[in-house]
Amino acid sequence: MRAGHAFACGAALGHLGDLIAGDPRRGHPVAVFGRAAAAAERRLWRDHRGHGALYTALCAGGATAAAALAARTVRSSPTATVALTAAATWSVLGGTSLGREALAVAAALEAGDLAAARERLPNLCGRDPQALDAAQIARAVVESVAENTSDAVVGALVWGAAAGVPGLVGFRAVNTLDAMAGHKSPRYRRFGWASARLDDVAGWPGARLTAVLATLAGPDPRGARR
Repeated sequence: MRAGHAFACGAALGHLGDLIAGDPRRGHPVAVFGRAAAAAERRLWRDHRGHGALYTALCAGGATAAAALAARTVRSSPTATVALTAAATWSVLGGTSLGREALAVAAALEAGDLAAARERLPNLCGRDPQALDAAQIARAVVESVAENTSDAVVGALVWGAAAGVPGLVGFRAVNTLDAMAGHKSPRYRRFGWASARLDDVAGWPGARLTAVLATLAGPDPRGARR
């Protein structure tokens, strides 16, 4: 089996796993990476771009290197390669859980239960739900789904197609670092600069492709293009 075929089979299986099971409630690999990155931040944090760049390089580079080593270790076995790709794909995709949470908020809004909608919104985005009315919550959900479709589905698959398992893992690591530190807050304005900029670069192809796919998949592609 060629490398491209092995990746395609593994990615399809991983996507199927996400569709069936969604994200695990405990022990999610992305959460494990997040805890490791938080520990690294506690040791490396300084109000300085250079320290932030080192933090980004160590965390994202370490995750990508580990994925590359794993892929290299199993490359002689097509079965193991498919299994590794499937596990990596399932780990980095989040489309099913994203859709589930968005629909839960939508159901609460349709039922007129603003309190329930506010309670579920933090599962999708970091905004303060208590300051939002129903229309603002709906807008926050749509924006979060659009952004995370790019980050947690399309962008990950684009980088996986380009660079295999290291591309999948590396992109998700960069995206996670941006979510953790890529903020314009006093703590992260300098330290998180490298994480934010790297995520901008890594996310550009997937974001553009997501926009094209959303336009084509919508009810009015011609109007969306205009």
